Amino acid sequence: MEQRSAHVVVFITASSSDEARSIATALVERRLAACVNIAPGVRSLFRWQGKVEDQEEVLMVVKSRGDLLPSIIEAVKELHSYSVPEVIAIPILAGSPDYLHWLDESVG
Repeated sequence: MEQRSAHVVVFITASSSDEARSIATALVERRLAACVNIAPGVRSLFRWQGKVEDQEEVLMVVKSRGDLLPSIIEAVKELHSYSVPEVIAIPILAGSPDYLHWLDESVG
């Protein structure tokens, strides 16, 4: 059985600031994310279809709950231009109780 953390930070990369803003807006409007930070100017080196790629991307840092991760992945796949978008989550082990309470009230 897969266990999920109550709260997670989800990393998503996008091809442009416009795409990141569109995805972030949808995640917040759908109450899948409490907050999304958008950090432009991320340089990504990765292997894709047998070649090493070097691209400028935009990083989204999403704060949410672990139980919403499947819905976040589904929404990103629906809205993203990449055929295999990066959507990875790490657990929030601890945090400000006030912030985590606000996060819980903002999603779901």
